[in-house]
Amino acid sequence: MVDGIVAVVRAMVLYAVGAPFELEERPVPRPAPDEALIKVRACGAGLTVHHAKVGTSPATLPVIMGHEIAGEIVALGSAVQGLEIGDRVTPHFYLFCGRCRYCLTMREPLCENTGGYIGRQRDGGYAEYVALPARNLIKIPAELPYDAHPEQVAVICDAIATPYKVTRRARIRPLEDVLVIGAAGGVGIHMVQLARFFQARVLAADRGEAKLDAAKSAGAHETIDALVGPIDAQARKLTDGRGADVVVDFVASPETLQAGLAALAPGGRLAILSVHRDSRFNVDPLWMLNGEREVIGSRYVTRQEIVDALELVRRGHIRPIVTRIFALEEAEQAHELLGQGATIGRAALVMDSET
Repeated sequence: MVDGIVAVVRAMVLYAVGAPFELEERPVPRPAPDEALIKVRACGAGLTVHHAKVGTSPATLPVIMGHEIAGEIVALGSAVQGLEIGDRVTPHFYLFCGRCRYCLTMREPLCENTGGYIGRQRDGGYAEYVALPARNLIKIPAELPYDAHPEQVAVICDAIATPYKVTRRARIRPLEDVLVIGAAGGVGIHMVQLARFFQARVLAADRGEAKLDAAKSAGAHETIDALVGPIDAQARKLTDGRGADVVVDFVASPETLQAGLAALAPGGRLAILSVHRDSRFNVDPLWMLNGEREVIGSRYVTRQEIVDALELVRRGHIRPIVTRIFALEEAEQAHELLGQGATIGRAALVMDSET
């Protein structure tokens, strides 16, 4: 027992790639001197986690997955400063060192000494309690609906912060045409909102009427059904043949990457996220040069971008879209739907508030 906290907690553990999660009872984690122990209230379930579960992204097994966490600090390591027991916090996903030249200039995703990722190389939020480095934690504004809707608060640190960074990396400007590929997914649906917030015209591409309707409800001006025909041809038709100023690809398959590149207008920028091992596409250097087109990689976010994303939600500019809520022991069901591409917006696990 840690200072009156329950001695045993429930967790969903992954032992092998492609295997189902196993519900276990484990001793409550003990925070190291530079760590905090967090009672998890909710944890997002998205494709970043699912890719690690099925082996398309690396993880150190066995592991408790989940990194989109909203929780309350219940114990602190002896060296922790700036945090207090009772603080409600959300984490930065990457295990950054905090001392290299990139961390010191607030570019944590480029950390030279990274220790991996929460929920992959160390246990994450698919559990009732988790111990995490204090430097990863960001306080949740009191005005956010932590008590009523912890699932909405949990997903902000990734599902909203990530597309917020993309708006900056891709330099989205008012009146530009922005094509979002995978627009109804957990990150894409928030990209639609953010591009709209930055006063762009949003073209939302996904598969099927239900997903396109969801993207439209999130603020898309036009929709493109990938089941009907090539994405790039439809995007060019919607832009009078010119193409999109910005393409953001959250699917990152060889097909979507090639289509996204082909959809670029002169001066256009293709932002790539979620690339997997088989993601390859062809680039014509002369076409890129003559059109001054760009391909941009955007890798997660900085701590400050999480702070900004929390503030965007606090001010009511962006709304978290969580359409499916599961209990901790239903994590496998959540991932079955993710694997089928059947989840619109984000899914989340919500813990029993009495645990």
